[in-house]
Amino acid sequence: MSIFSKIITAVRGGATEAGQAIVDTQSIRILDQELRDSKAALKDAKTNLTTIMAEQMALDRKVKDLNTKIKEHEGYAIQAMDKNDDDLALDVANKIADFEHELTIQQGILDGYDSKITGLKKMIRQTERNIQAMDREISVVKTTEKVQKANELAAAKFSGSNSALNKATDSLERIKERQQKREDQSAAAVELETEEGEGDLQARLKKAGIVDSASSASSVLDRLKKQKGKG
Repeated sequence: MSIFSKIITAVRGGATEAGQAIVDTQSIRILDQELRDSKAALKDAKTNLTTIMAEQMALDRKVKDLNTKIKEHEGYAIQAMDKNDDDLALDVANKIADFEHELTIQQGILDGYDSKITGLKKMIRQTERNIQAMDREISVVKTTEKVQKANELAAAKFSGSNSALNKATDSLERIKERQQKREDQSAAAVELETEEGEGDLQARLKKAGIVDSASSASSVLDRLKKQKGKG
């Protein structure tokens, strides 16, 4: 194969891949449109079926009417023969033959309608099942596509040192540190207030003579003399 032929083959291959990529990216949209087309065709088929069934009903009434006329004219022919009116009986018999001929034609058409309608109903039911199955499949594909896109977005946003998740985590840690600092400051303030309150209470007790005041030089000497005397 020449270089030129290889280049053409490569270009054709690239075009095919590009075309397939476009089809793949639009696959769900294509499926949706094909499903809508199928539903529209099924709706038309049902409309046509109702038309055929209406024609069948009209034809069935015609067949019944012909049978009624045949029986009615058979009675006329018998009455004519009872009166020995052979000419009249023959005319009625000819009319009966016309009715029977027409009946044979119409009955054949009616029988054809029956088989066609039965086949059409079967095809419509099968098509409905196929469309329902395709509808479910497309729903699953759409949901899967959305989940995969969500995963891709999450992976893009929450991976790496500069991801949104890491930034959010850092912000959360700073908030926790600020909160802990405020709690520590509040605890220190409470402790300080308690200590100051206890100091004030001690001073008031000393002033009232309930507890000893701070040691003085004379009190120290008195205590030492007592210890020496005991010794």
